[in-house]
Amino acid sequence: MPAKPKVQRFTANATGTDWVVGDIHGHFSKLQLALSRINFNPETDRLFSVGDLVDRGPESVESFIWLNKPWFHPVQGNHEDMAINHARNARSDGGMYLQNGGAWFLALNWDEQQNYAAMFADLPVAIEVETADGIVGIVHADCPYQSWTEFTWALVNGGPAESDHLQSMAQWSRKRITDGDQSQVAGVRAVVVGHTPLRQPATLGNVFYIDTAAWMDGQFTLLKLSTLECFPPANPELSHDWD
Repeated sequence: MPAKPKVQRFTANATGTDWVVGDIHGHFSKLQLALSRINFNPETDRLFSVGDLVDRGPESVESFIWLNKPWFHPVQGNHEDMAINHARNARSDGGMYLQNGGAWFLALNWDEQQNYAAMFADLPVAIEVETADGIVGIVHADCPYQSWTEFTWALVNGGPAESDHLQSMAQWSRKRITDGDQSQVAGVRAVVVGHTPLRQPATLGNVFYIDTAAWMDGQFTLLKLSTLECFPPANPELSHDWD
């Protein structure tokens, strides 16, 4: 069976609205409530995800159901990556995965673990979505290049070592937000990421951070791709950092 592409591309949505949601972490009921508040229409709308569908929350097993919804399109986050590695590497990292919320996965039998790992491995590392004002890129943590085009080209066409390194950076890096890097990522209208929990969404250059820790005591942020507006809107009285 051929490997799934690491970059998945979507044409513009001509009939509905496209949204991106922050890290889910096993809170699908809470996500469904957030979707109802924006009047999400599964007949015409699409929901993209920055990844981290699982771990930490009580409904990680339901990721199977959501991955079969035709309107739901996630990238692979670092928590999906941990599940894949655990299933494929003789469970050698169980202690570390347990500390990061993987108890639900560790409780599965071998066949179940392999099935979930296969589903997660099919997810792209990056997604591109066409909008009227240009392409929006989606990755879990960061675009490690100054150019989106160069990043996606290297992710697909680079050698195995380079591609694996770029995937790791895209899923794990916090360098941009730690450095407060306001530079633009060229070749793309915006890049949407999660990974770093914040009290409210933040923007650095044209990189939008939307993990507002619904899996702790925050709420889901949904970004409307046509306008790059967040719902609910950011609260100026809150700091960005999660204390």
